[in-house]
Amino acid sequence: MTRQPIWKSIADSLRAEIAAGHYRPGDRLPTETGLAARFGVNRHTVRHAIASLAETGVLRTRRGAGVFVASAPTDYPLGRRVRFHQNVAASGRTASRRVTLLDTRAADAKEAEALRLAPGAPVHVVEGVSLVDGQPVAVFRSVFDAMRFPGLLAHLKAEPSVTRALAQSGLADYTRAETRLTAKTAPATMALTLELPQGAPVLRSVAVNVDAQGVPVEYGTTWFAGDRVTLTVSPD
Repeated sequence: MTRQPIWKSIADSLRAEIAAGHYRPGDRLPTETGLAARFGVNRHTVRHAIASLAETGVLRTRRGAGVFVASAPTDYPLGRRVRFHQNVAASGRTASRRVTLLDTRAADAKEAEALRLAPGAPVHVVEGVSLVDGQPVAVFRSVFDAMRFPGLLAHLKAEPSVTRALAQSGLADYTRAETRLTAKTAPATMALTLELPQGAPVLRSVAVNVDAQGVPVEYGTTWFAGDRVTLTVSPD
């Protein structure tokens, strides 16, 4: 009989304990040292077991934080009014955002066309990571007319909410005019940010938001981790 590798036996034990509810979605597992002591093996063997469970989506690793039981996919409706924090809160989970870039530069051709600006017009660019219960679920880039919203970046520095920053800049409401969804694979830097294997599936959303007069106010691109978000299209 072929003997089962020890790392696989450990992986099967952890998988069974998770299925039985000993560890719930979002729970942190014991450290590699603790698991190695429990199973009487070295840390390399434990690391192999954890890697195999991470590859199948059972576990997720966070650099410097540990290993966690993966959460169920987050339902994310795409309607006329798409608000990240409100959508996530409606599912009973905690949303947060980490802004990685606030910049003002010249618009490229696609940005200028989407926002109906002259080529090379100044735009504000906001990039960052959206998280649900502390787990990264998407990378985003939003582009705005810098002339219309001169103080936008200052508002975003104080609080990373686009909706509130736009309200403070004089725009009380905006709606989604169009959305284009395309399946992609995660390049190395994006995979690192989303804590995914390189080449993992992501879903790219390209959207234009407009004001009450139909004037574009935001050109946004979001890359969703394919196994962490369920996008639904609202009938509105």
